Amino acid sequence: MLNRIFFVCLSLSLYSAGSSLSCRWIMDHKFRQHSKNSLALLDTMANNSTNTTEDAEVEDTVAFPNLLYRQASKASAEDQLAFTVQILNETAALFEEDHSSASWEENTVEDFVNVVTRQADNLRSCIGSHGHKKKNTKLHMHFKRLSHHVLKKMGHSAEAWELIRKEIKTHLMRADQLVSSLLTTN
Repeated sequence: MLNRIFFVCLSLSLYSAGSSLSCRWIMDHKFRQHSKNSLALLDTMANNSTNTTEDAEVEDTVAFPNLLYRQASKASAEDQLAFTVQILNETAALFEEDHSSASWEENTVEDFVNVVTRQADNLRSCIGSHGHKKKNTKLHMHFKRLSHHVLKKMGHSAEAWELIRKEIKTHLMRADQLVSSLLTTN
């Protein structure tokens, strides 16, 4: 009987250690690789863009949620990962809207959405079952405002998509910093 209990305890210990190592590898290697790819794809979209915009235009329309990122950086590691997964999911959903007016190549946008979705899926596997709590409502509302106040009000124009592309690049860089900070503190 003691041998069985010992075996169960040993198995659980090895599983949790392996799970932790697996998540660390995902965050350190897979996440960073996908992060570089997604930022490179956004830069490719900028190079293919025929429009330029002033940075202040999006700030006047929808303020960047710096406070949410500061709050997330003080949260538990699991909550930080959940926040990052939500950013990635919201980004993918935004780029699935009508972008036909943008001068981007369709396969570049599809590649971008696929990379961001893979990033979210990989990170989601590192979040415990209680980490799948409800979305951060304020973050969700920020992305909803981007959709309504930028894209829809500007008729999904190329100029609107350039504003969104710049905003999303900032989000992805901040999300990368958030995940990177978890790697340096552990």
